[in-house]
Amino acid sequence: MATPTLSSTPEALDVEANRCPSQRVLQAVASKWALPIVAALAQGPLRTGELRRRLPGVSQKVLSQTLRELEQQGLVHRQAHEVVPPRVEYALSAAGQGLHAALRPVDAWAQGHEGPRPG
Repeated sequence: MATPTLSSTPEALDVEANRCPSQRVLQAVASKWALPIVAALAQGPLRTGELRRRLPGVSQKVLSQTLRELEQQGLVHRQAHEVVPPRVEYALSAAGQGLHAALRPVDAWAQGHEGPRPG
């Protein structure tokens, strides 16, 4: 029997992280900074310092950790250049570009359905 997905008929959903593709994707991007990083890299390859400037509030440690996790998930590609001083750029992989494209309608929906802001 195939594992049901979000678009499946009304069978019981198996949301075990290792079996449900939707759950795996959501876990990969669930951190506070993952989606902003994906959005920033959608504009083109960036170095760590450039990412930090585009994402005020992210610490170096959290940025590095999130980039490593996104790379492990196959969403980000890390390119190390053999120069002095060392230079590393990050770019979206094909999967990361696909994720960004898939999330654009979600972003549009969220903007249209935003509730009142606390204030």
